[in-house]
Amino acid sequence: MAGSSASRPGPAGVGPLSDVRILDLTRLLPGGYCTLLLGDLGADVIKVEDTGAGDYVRWAPPFYGSDEQTPLGTRSALYLSLNRNKRSIRIDLKSAGGREALLRLARDADVLVESFRPGVLDRLGVGYEQLSAANPAIVYCPITGYGQEGPNRDRAGHDQNYLGLNGILGLTGDADGAPIQAAGQIADLGGGGLMAAVGILAALNETRRSGRGQVVDVSMTDGSLSWLAMVAGQYLCDGVVPKRGELPLAGRIICYRPYEAKDGWVSCGALEQKFWAAWCKGVDREDLIPHQFDAPGSEAHLQAQEVFRGRTREQWRSFNDEHDCCIEPILDVDEVLASEQVAEREMVLSYEQPELGEVRQLGVPVKLSRTPGGVQRPAPALGEHTSEVLAEAGLSAEEIAALVDSGAAKGADSEQEAEVFRA
Repeated sequence: MAGSSASRPGPAGVGPLSDVRILDLTRLLPGGYCTLLLGDLGADVIKVEDTGAGDYVRWAPPFYGSDEQTPLGTRSALYLSLNRNKRSIRIDLKSAGGREALLRLARDADVLVESFRPGVLDRLGVGYEQLSAANPAIVYCPITGYGQEGPNRDRAGHDQNYLGLNGILGLTGDADGAPIQAAGQIADLGGGGLMAAVGILAALNETRRSGRGQVVDVSMTDGSLSWLAMVAGQYLCDGVVPKRGELPLAGRIICYRPYEAKDGWVSCGALEQKFWAAWCKGVDREDLIPHQFDAPGSEAHLQAQEVFRGRTREQWRSFNDEHDCCIEPILDVDEVLASEQVAEREMVLSYEQPELGEVRQLGVPVKLSRTPGGVQRPAPALGEHTSEVLAEAGLSAEEIAALVDSGAAKGADSEQEAEVFRA
């Protein structure tokens, strides 16, 4: 691949992707999540930010509680959660010097990820044509709402819009209620960030054989539409239009629904007959066994609701331990993150963020037995690594100083801020 860890300058990486260098021009969630996954697995992720405020997520107020911005902005919890294992540089792509700097960086990069609207980098003069001229092996991954082609190509949007247009939002909820928004950003994370990571890894594997790069066109709408594999597949087979509240795995059958317990909620996933029968026998209601697939609102459903209300979540957990029938408590986030399951799977990790001390975040979801992922560096200050990365690209100290003097590049706003985040 272009520039392996054995030949390129810079910090020696660890992990299965330690020979991969990524230029990350994205902002906010989808691209940041994609490069978080790859950075956790060892990729050298260079976060290319503008010479102004940088990635918007640095300055994002918390979604919960106070609406005040975090001091210094770059310490926002949202920013920290997406940007460990990355280095930050600042260049102005609207300047000739900034564009040239990006193309210099591209010569030794394996991947460039961006999240602008289609055509933005082309208009700036650093689109795929120019990038591939600088490095024919580069993998170029634009993450957009609707893709590089199609009628919605230039439309703005967010997660809810994409899910509204691909059917997921309209199918989520009860038949007589409004569409229900999921707590996780399905299109942003699953349709965008995750699909981009998969596409990048596939393209890199092909590049190892051919020596040629390619475009990985990721649409958040397309990616999350693929999550309707079973639903769309059924419709394309029989032509019957599915309706909200009528999908078996989205609330249509009483054996596969959330139920209110004495002190909260539990999930009933007794989809197979043996699990439903085990639940019915365990609560001494074998008369409900034939009604496994009755609809919500039926007499059997009303009776099942009363049974579930008779025990606490913990009692239902113990019940499931005894009867093995797919009943589990529905936990709040604090309960989830303090659970034995999360601890055993190392899905909460901690590391030292300069000045802030210990930072706790979600762990690495992909568990590799021999080369596991992890945290090698804390989230960077805005522009903390500008000089370092440009020097790795072959620019002299004089050339770097000239870029900074012209405004085409910029380091951290102050040495104090750089020290705050320096590993």
